[in-house]
Parts: sequence; structure tokens; C-alpha cells
Amino acid sequence: MKHVINCKCVKCGRTYAPAADITTCECGGILDVIYDYEYIKTRFNKEVLALRDEPTMWRYRELLPIEESTVPAGLRVGMSPLYEAQKIAADLGVKRLYIKDDGVNPTASLKDRASAMAVTKAIEAGYDTIACSSTGNAASSLAGNAAKAGLKTYIFVPSRAPKGKIAQLMMFGANLTAVDGSYEETFELSKAAIDKYGWYNRNAAINPYLSEGKKTVAHEICEQLDFQAPDFVAVSVGDGCTIAGVYKGLYDMYRVGLIDRIPRIISVQAQGCCPINTAVMNGEEWRPQEENTYADSIAVGVPRNPDKAINAIKNSDGICVNVTDDEIREAQKYLAKNAGVFGEPAGVTATAGLMKLSREGKLPHDATIVSIVTGNGLKDIDSAIRSVGEPIHCGNDLAEFEEKFGL
Repeated sequence: MKHVINCKCVKCGRTYAPAADITTCECGGILDVIYDYEYIKTRFNKEVLALRDEPTMWRYRELLPIEESTVPAGLRVGMSPLYEAQKIAADLGVKRLYIKDDGVNPTASLKDRASAMAVTKAIEAGYDTIACSSTGNAASSLAGNAAKAGLKTYIFVPSRAPKGKIAQLMMFGANLTAVDGSYEETFELSKAAIDKYGWYNRNAAINPYLSEGKKTVAHEICEQLDFQAPDFVAVSVGDGCTIAGVYKGLYDMYRVGLIDRIPRIISVQAQGCCPINTAVMNGEEWRPQEENTYADSIAVGVPRNPDKAINAIKNSDGICVNVTDDEIREAQKYLAKNAGVFGEPAGVTATAGLMKLSREGKLPHDATIVSIVTGNGLKDIDSAIRSVGEPIHCGNDLAEFEEKFGL
């Protein structure tokens, strides 16, 4: 890969050659893929993108860690819509608000970006089996993308994972283990199995290439806004890998000269599980927390990518905000009703954070903001029904219908 210099540990600074199956540093630190941006500038610019008809995340392949000869594997991922939400912008008291709906990806979450990268790198490295642990979305996205690529999967999820995500996994033919325990315990079991059997590791905090797939959501935001950088990008945060990817994507676009500044990132966590935000807000090392939130996809008490996540917040002069489960439920209903975007609880947590910041008077009135919805609401129907209630029932009589609706 001529455009990739090396992989560098974010803790100790040690560098490694960018092998397709590389994982973490010997010190245990997460690796970051380092690019030769000057070389990339000679091959990648606005004009190149304007002529490119590739409607997926791979339209940014010069900024992705794959060989020039590699044919991307997996499903059709990326180029999700960016909707301007004028009603919500007015309610929040900001100039413009955009909703990036990544719930329209093939398995209905942003995690498809990481999984498409994972199966592509697994094939580059010659593997036929790939595995991961997940709170649900990463698992279903891996199962779907691996099925398309012809890879066998072993997947580990906490037994609390919503039925919609479990159904996807089973339909895609994954070898699924539902672990009676926390996400931390689920992760450790997956790690032990992967180490023993030598499968390709899709765990995003172990595999440095996964955030490189996720970062394409930020590439798209920049292109969809005609390379006019927004003031803020709001992100729901759990393990730390997504916010790390969003920052890296913005950093890429800045380094190759396609945007003139890096937007401030708003890191939003559930109040019942917010180890990353707590560390940043208190200026201390992160500490494990209990997983007390119904937003299962971000219920991660022991984040596996805290270093990159904390760096993303600090390097972008970001903002941290924690929201209650009730505030997440409110945002889920509000976003669907006022923007037509149905997100799962974790998927709308970023928007819940914006609503809270607005109530506290902390959003500049002249700001342009993008809120990323990371997963579709159909992933967790039970939670949605509990939030909005059951439908009104009536027989087939028009008069009864009119009476019940007060018509």
C-alpha cells in the first residue's frame, strides 16, 4: 500500500508494517493507520470524486487501507442520506441541522462500514473464518457482510441483545453464542476463542482497520455538504470506535485539503454508562462503569477503544454530554416525528445530546450541526413500542373509528 506509511501505537508510539491481519501493539495499545497524505493529494481531490460513479464507501479508497489491486468484499455499504432537518434546527435554535441516517445501510447500522472493511482485509490476509464480540449491531453487520463474501463467522453477543439483531444473525447463518453476562465478559470469551482457533479478528478495538471503515461516514458528510465543514458533528459513543473513526475521517479530509478545518465533535453517552465522557469531563483516567442503559449498542462499561475516543474529543476541542434513558426515548420519538428518521435508542443518542445542550443554552445560534444516526429503529422494536405505546384498536365500524379518534 503506497499510500500507507505504517501503523502506529497511540500509547507508546511504536510502529508496525501494515499487514492485513495486524492487531494491537505489544504494549497493548491500539494502532492507528498512518497515511502519506502528500502522496494521496496527487491522486485524490474534488475533481476525482466528481467523476467517480462508485455509490459506496469505497469511493474514498485512496484514504482506505487496502491494496490497489484489492476488490472490496461484502455488501453495498455507504453513501447514506444526509437530510436537512429545518424544523428541528428551529426548535434547537441553530442555523442548520443535518441528520446523517446510517440506519439505511444493508444490515441497518453504521457498523456495516467496519464489517465491509473487515471481510475485505480478511480475504486479503487469506482467512476463511472471521469472528467478533458485539452488543448486536457489529455482529449482525459482520454476519451479513461475511455471508456475501463467503466467509464463515463465529459471533458472541450478550444475551440481552434485542431480538431484531439476533434474528439477523441467525438468518445470515452465523455461529452465534449468546453470553449470559456483560459485554466485557462477552468480549473476553470471543478473544479467548479467536486466540485459540486463529480466526480473523473483527473486534474493532483490536483490529486497527475497523475505524478506517467507519471513518467513511465523515468523508461522506464532507462531500455531501460540498466540502463546507459543519461546526459540530454529534456522535453516540459506546466502545469509542465510532467517534474515533468520525474524527479520523474529518482529519483525513482536512489533511488532503478538502475542508478548511476540523469540526468540533460532540460526544454523547448514556448517563447510566459513560466512562469515556466521565474521564474527559473530570480530566482523569477512564474507569470501568456498570452498563445501566437500555440503549444496548452503547452499553459498554469497559470501552475497548478509549484512547482514540478521548483523543478525538480533545483534538477537536469537543464537547461531552450525558443523557438519561428518558431523554433518549424522547429523542427517538421526536426525531421520527419531525425528520422521518426512525433510529434505535443508541442511534438517536447523539440527537438526544443536542436536545439537552439546546435546553442548557450551549449551542451557538449560528451553528451548522450534523447528528449521526448510527442504527435503525427496527433493530429494537420492543423498546420503540414501550416508548410510543400500543395502537388504538377498533372494529370495522366507521362510527367506532370516528369516536375513538374524536372525529
